[in-house]
Amino acid sequence: MDLDAGYLQVRHTLQEGARVLAETKTERSKRTLPLSLSASSALREQRRRQLEARLAAGRRWHDADYVFTTAFGTPLDGRNVTHELQAALQRAGLPRQRFHDLRHAYATLMLEDGEDLAVVSRSLGHSNLSTTADTYAHITPAMQTRSAARMDRILAKTS
Repeated sequence: MDLDAGYLQVRHTLQEGARVLAETKTERSKRTLPLSLSASSALREQRRRQLEARLAAGRRWHDADYVFTTAFGTPLDGRNVTHELQAALQRAGLPRQRFHDLRHAYATLMLEDGEDLAVVSRSLGHSNLSTTADTYAHITPAMQTRSAARMDRILAKTS
C-alpha cells in the first residue's frame, strides 16, 4: 500500500470462510485504486497503531503484511470484525447490515452523487459495466431529482 502516493493496490482476497489470502477472482480484480484524503488519513493512523502493536508484541509479532490484524499481527477473525462493524453502526445510529453491504453502499452513494458508472465499476473490479448496473445501479429518489434538475438546465440552454 503506497499511502504517500494516495493509492491502494488490490492484489488478493480472503478465501471464503478462511483466514488465508487467495488470488483474486479475476485478473481485472487486481487493481490500483486512488484513495480519498480521509481514507489515506485513516490508513496512516492504522499504520501508526499497528507499529505500536508490533513494538508491544516484540518477538510474538507475526509479520504477514496485513493492514488490519490482531495485537500479534495475525489475521482478524470474521466474527469479531462483524461484531465491531455492528457496534460501529449502532453508535452511528445506522441499521444492522452485513460487511458486504458496505460495498453496495459505496456503489450506491457514488452513483447517487453522480459518479460515472464506469468509474464505479472499475473501482469494484467488475469485468463489465452490466455487472455493476445490474447489481448496484438502482434508481434512488436523489438520482431522479438530479435528473429532473439536469433536464431543466438542458432545456434552459435551448430556449
